[in-house]
Amino acid sequence: MNRGMEVHSAVEIQYHDAGVAAVSARFEELGWRQTPMGELSLRRRFDPTVRMDVFEVKLDDEYLMSSLFTVAERELARLGLARTAGTELDVVVGGLGLGYTAWEALTDGRVRSLTVIEFSEAVIDWHERELLPDTAGLATEARVGLRCADFFAAAAGGEGFDPDRPGRKFDAILLDIDHSPRHVLHRPHAAFYTPDGLRQLSAHLGAGGTFAMWSDDPPDAEFVSALSAVFRDVAAERVFFDNPLTQGRSSATIYLATRA
Repeated sequence: MNRGMEVHSAVEIQYHDAGVAAVSARFEELGWRQTPMGELSLRRRFDPTVRMDVFEVKLDDEYLMSSLFTVAERELARLGLARTAGTELDVVVGGLGLGYTAWEALTDGRVRSLTVIEFSEAVIDWHERELLPDTAGLATEARVGLRCADFFAAAAGGEGFDPDRPGRKFDAILLDIDHSPRHVLHRPHAAFYTPDGLRQLSAHLGAGGTFAMWSDDPPDAEFVSALSAVFRDVAAERVFFDNPLTQGRSSATIYLATRA
């Protein structure tokens, strides 16, 4: 979920340069909730570089995501579904965040149902209250089901992602929760990124189903090896995007894999 520490360092510099009075006029905390992983907050600020409101999510003092940088989140859905065969797709999104991955998935007319697994009730509440203009309406879209649950526990358990239909299989699972396989938000998540953890996940995919995952780090050979022990046609694609705060380019990695 982290969108690049160099990005947010630049943001903090802007805050300090602007001065306290200017910051208070340009900044608003829209939501806050204490969670088992820390204090989760949604903030809106006016960014003078791009001259627009920017929405950001923080966990304690760590930035998780920003509406300034949504290319990789959208590409997660686009690339994942592009390699998924079928005409009536049932899709899982792990991690709701600002909603860009789920929103992009809905642009694929083949998606019949979209089950979004989000750990924090606060994040679901933000969408139900339509605090995020770019993805307003996501919570009420007929194809979308928002479920407050631990994605990693659901992936490891036999019940799976749909408690009303235990053992239900999906055509694609799109994951964007941890920063990367090596930089997790919560220590227990680390077990997921092993062959055993990925094998448990694969049980929730139908034959030929797709697993796609966002990472803030460059391609990780060890994780590619773990994926290859469970899936076929494994790829790690770099996604590059313009960074208006650094005046340069940033990147993320989308991992793609197919269940045999």
